[in-house]
Amino acid sequence: MEKKQNVFEVEIKIEKDEFDKAMEKALDKKIKTASVDGFRKGHVPKDVYLKKFGKESLYMDAVNELLPQAYDKVFEEHKDLKPIIEPKVDLRALSDQGVTFAFTITTMPEIEIKKYKGLKVKKEEAKVTKEEIEHEIGHILERYTELSIKEDGAVEDGDVAVIDFEGFKDGKAFEGGKGENYSLTIGSHTFIPGFEEQIIGMKKGEEKDINVTFPDDYQAEDLKGKEVTFKVKVNEIKTKVKREMDKEFFEDLGLEGVDSKEALEKEVEANIKVNKEADIENAYIDELLKKIAENTTVTIPEELIEEEISALIKRFEQQIRMQGLSLEVFYQMTKSDEKALREQMREEAKNHVLYRFILEEVKNKEGIAVTKEEAEKELEELSKKYNMSKEEFLKAYGDIDMLMYEMEVKKTLDFLKENN
Repeated sequence: MEKKQNVFEVEIKIEKDEFDKAMEKALDKKIKTASVDGFRKGHVPKDVYLKKFGKESLYMDAVNELLPQAYDKVFEEHKDLKPIIEPKVDLRALSDQGVTFAFTITTMPEIEIKKYKGLKVKKEEAKVTKEEIEHEIGHILERYTELSIKEDGAVEDGDVAVIDFEGFKDGKAFEGGKGENYSLTIGSHTFIPGFEEQIIGMKKGEEKDINVTFPDDYQAEDLKGKEVTFKVKVNEIKTKVKREMDKEFFEDLGLEGVDSKEALEKEVEANIKVNKEADIENAYIDELLKKIAENTTVTIPEELIEEEISALIKRFEQQIRMQGLSLEVFYQMTKSDEKALREQMREEAKNHVLYRFILEEVKNKEGIAVTKEEAEKELEELSKKYNMSKEEFLKAYGDIDMLMYEMEVKKTLDFLKENN
């Protein structure tokens, strides 16, 4: 076994007798699907198969058969090795006499924390201003705004114009440029720049040619920077009717105990405060860990940073998918690529890994642990909270070990906060 810092290389040789058994299994599988003239599929004699395809055709199947066995052997012989990322494996030697695997195992690096108590990191107090409350109530009123049909008058900024439209480039209709009874909120900037502004002033039933130029960075290559004409007809105009905080509004709102402006202000203030407290708590923990990191010496394996970057990108992709975007569209919009995104996320990923190392080291130093009983109690409470059986919750969450790990992290963070 070779060691370089916290990276170990372990060679495992599988001897001839085990290799021969794996070759036999590989041969049994191959002849079930092999096609040889004169024989039915699945009935090719072993000697005929070997004569036609050669024993070398079985090698990689035998190797794959033996790999789990070699993996288990590594940790039977080296029980002290605790990998922090999936071990890498190389095929070092392969012949009739057996196979040799080389496993590269990265373990927890040595970490030195000079100080993690008495750091004097200050935590902000969550305060909610009157302006914030009024701003949020304004959003609520906007969400519950009703639309009424404007029988007379023209389209104004903020109105909803129900339109038919068709786009033409060089006199020919282009793909994706047509819509019927489309509800366009004027001022939403969902159409090409200049389009919505030219709708203002149109009346119900009016038709008009609107000339606009597509942006230079538009996603459709054949339309980038091109001048086009949209033939537009206004079918209907709807105007927003501002809601009043009356009995009907509070009934629509459906919040228990909220039946007046004063009650709504208290509800909104409480919600803003809860969100602020959560943000402040997260910022406080980040600052605390950042302070500890300044007093920490450790070499972080590059593979672990890359692995964390991949995890961050996966989470980011899930987030933008909820907004109807894909990574491909995001790259087009931002004129970037995966390489640029990975580089952008590198520092955050490095900090994530570093903070995990710090928490693990503090946990070990202070003997912080979670018992099975504590985990079972937490599992009971969480499954009740989410109205799930314990089995369903664990299936969604991971397993009991994952729950115990998360509880240990929380205990460690609580310890750091108490001793700050």
